[in-house]
Amino acid sequence: MQVFSNVLGGIGVFLLGMTLLANGLKALAGDALRRGLSRFTGGTLSAILSGAGTTALIQSSSATTLTTIGFVSAGLLTFPQAVGVIFGSNLGTTSTGWIVSLIGLKLNISAVALPLVGVGVLFNLFSRGRYSSLGMAVAGFGLIFVGIDLLRAGMESVVVDPGIFPGDTVWNRLVLVLVGVFMTFVMQSSSAAMVTTLAALHSGAIVLDQAAALVIGQNVGTTVTAGLASVGGSVPAKRTALAHVLFNLITGVAAFLILPLFIFAVSGATRIANITDPAVALAAFHTVFNILGLILLVPVMRQFIGVIIRIIPDRGPQLTRHLDPTVAEVAPVAVEAARRTLVEIMILVLEISADIITKRADLQAAGEKLDAARAALSETRRFLGLIRTDSSSDLEYRRHLSALHAVDHLEQLVEHAVENDYSGTIEKHNRLRETAQMLMEAIMYTVREIKGPDTDLLLGSVQKTSQSIADRRRSGRVEVLHKTAKGKLDPETGLAEINAMIWLDRLAYHLWRMVAHLVEDSADGSNNSSGTVMRETSKIRDEK
Repeated sequence: MQVFSNVLGGIGVFLLGMTLLANGLKALAGDALRRGLSRFTGGTLSAILSGAGTTALIQSSSATTLTTIGFVSAGLLTFPQAVGVIFGSNLGTTSTGWIVSLIGLKLNISAVALPLVGVGVLFNLFSRGRYSSLGMAVAGFGLIFVGIDLLRAGMESVVVDPGIFPGDTVWNRLVLVLVGVFMTFVMQSSSAAMVTTLAALHSGAIVLDQAAALVIGQNVGTTVTAGLASVGGSVPAKRTALAHVLFNLITGVAAFLILPLFIFAVSGATRIANITDPAVALAAFHTVFNILGLILLVPVMRQFIGVIIRIIPDRGPQLTRHLDPTVAEVAPVAVEAARRTLVEIMILVLEISADIITKRADLQAAGEKLDAARAALSETRRFLGLIRTDSSSDLEYRRHLSALHAVDHLEQLVEHAVENDYSGTIEKHNRLRETAQMLMEAIMYTVREIKGPDTDLLLGSVQKTSQSIADRRRSGRVEVLHKTAKGKLDPETGLAEINAMIWLDRLAYHLWRMVAHLVEDSADGSNNSSGTVMRETSKIRDEK
């Protein structure tokens, strides 16, 4: 009973430690994680190395996979880059075996690990922000080794004749592979299953051949988490999960087919290196067969990606393709997904607005086209409601708030664009034609540059145009009223001219505010327009 308690408790403590470590490191990275991965411009090698490094750091391939699914859903990574990260995460997860076999099973580090847990918890409870997240990560790191120590103690008390396990035949090795899959499914962690296997091997409860078959199954079993996470998710999420499943299946099948040769080669290499601990040999085996998977699939990655895209084609509204509810828990990624979606919606709305201003589309046709924008805005608003930020996470909170502001301005622009047909009135008056031309130039400039690198220049230009149109509306309104009072202008014509000016002014104002809230650098406050200018413009618009 004590043995069972130690083993079960060790697995539980190890899993808890991994969860705390992963959550702490993700929270600690915060927006730096978003910025880092969003700057992927390299090829396959950089993506693989990033996936391997991230997984080795947080000690969870599942966490890396789920984060990658979120990033590709948000548009921060392309699908080919996400596949590279997934490939790398499988290599990075082999670091667990090395850590446990070289340190965890050979050194009694509980004397150090327990104080780490205590210090980490104190930091987490009595600090805020980054220090609190650091405390969570430190406590998790300590718990991982406490769990390993409990597992080792439990397994050392187990006396089992390896002969009771299935013999060395293809069928019996397959049974052990299935047992490995089951272990990962139950524990929901291939690392925990790997640690349990290493502890059993180190204690002599099983032999290397049997442990290797279990590890192959555990490597395949880790895909269950990604598969379940993608259910109901976006197309990019499902594609990324399928890439993870196929990579691990292909790697597992290849390793299984040449398992005897692998064991012979790894055992020979460890003997040459004078390594007697079979746990080290098992860690080496785990690494080697994941490298084999890379050797098999990296040369044909383009074809591999093409097959996945054909299996899971694009479907559903394109405008909201980045809005995956599974990423809402990671605020920086989720807010960026919403921002990119709003940029796409804005481009559509501005193009339709330009057609209305130049009379290339009537209001009915434009209104039907804007229905897609309305539906996408409604979905974006719901998505933003799933995200939780607070003022203590300053940058994330401002980004979130900017996205909500952008939704409001976009919704108002959509409604103003089709509120009335002012194109006839605009054609009759030089002042209105000139104002409409200014607005058209600002709209087309925004459509061209909103995704470009020089958003500072764009924001300054749009702000200047909005201010100029506001000034023209103010002076033009006064001029029209004077002409009407002197009998030089029909009241109905004058009112139509004023309404057309107000309409153009509203479109320009909402264009400016949308750009101010959506340009990528604006969320940190450095690019969010002069408060003085905004107050002056608002004051002008409020005058009667």
